[in-house]
Amino acid sequence: MNKQESAKGPARPDPLRGDTRDARIRYADIIDRPHHVSAKRPQMDRLSRAAQFSPFAALTGYDDLIRESERDVGSRIELDEDRKAQLNDRLARLLAERPVPEAAFTYFVPDEKKEGGEYVSAAGRIARFDQQSRSIILADGRAIPMQEVIAIDSTVFSDMN
Repeated sequence: MNKQESAKGPARPDPLRGDTRDARIRYADIIDRPHHVSAKRPQMDRLSRAAQFSPFAALTGYDDLIRESERDVGSRIELDEDRKAQLNDRLARLLAERPVPEAAFTYFVPDEKKEGGEYVSAAGRIARFDQQSRSIILADGRAIPMQEVIAIDSTVFSDMN
């Protein structure tokens, strides 16, 4: 026996390391008592009790930020001057027709959160062209910025190329 063991006394078994005999002796006064149930507060359901021990999200919003960075967005197509002139001709022809025929417009919608966006199509009749904002206003009220349009299709253009 060394000096440290004699100063502490005899070595006691540790209940956390598997020796339960000492734990039963230590807690003999309470081990066989019934489980306490409060008369004032209702018992917590299992799901709520388990939630107490769930991991804590220290970085609030981090998962959303990761998902947003993984989201794929398309890039804007830059049109050459010939293509822009062709689109202007098509728009002028649609506006000159009476009654205004149905047309389909493909245009770029910028993403609100990151650089880029997506191309969408809208079909309908043109109600008017707003010169100030350079927007095509459809009969249903949708506004399409002309600088974002990459294609205009209609049955009127069957003789054009």
